[in-house]
Amino acid sequence: MNRLHVHIAVENLEKNIRFYSALFGNAPSVTKQDYAKWDLEEPAVNFAISSRGRNTGLDHVGIQTGTDEELAVIRERLEQAGIAGQEQADAACCYARSDKYWTQDPQGIAWETFHTLDSIPTFNEGQEEPKDGSCCITPKLAASGCC
Repeated sequence: MNRLHVHIAVENLEKNIRFYSALFGNAPSVTKQDYAKWDLEEPAVNFAISSRGRNTGLDHVGIQTGTDEELAVIRERLEQAGIAGQEQADAACCYARSDKYWTQDPQGIAWETFHTLDSIPTFNEGQEEPKDGSCCITPKLAASGCC
């Protein structure tokens, strides 16, 4: 199953957890001191928020795949359409280890396609913390500062 992924950078995590829990009718499936995630079945979405020093607002959107094969299909579609992107294998980010493929839409909004391999106990498992406070260390894609 593919699932829409939306990540919003927030100022006040607790206030936003209360808001989104009420909106979705569910508590987060993952809650950390600087991060929360809802894996919703209805609507099918992986919705995450974090308070890690980035500009607030929409951080990035994406599609979470259920398999590496589904991830490869999306990457192939983008490449066949002449849309540039960058692979990120075995990335440690947002308390998970994932294989990813990043691209941007025409407005410069970062799109992350990814297959989650496992959960990890830390936000980025010892990788160098980005200087801009972003959620992950990601490939530089044109003007995007997103993770």
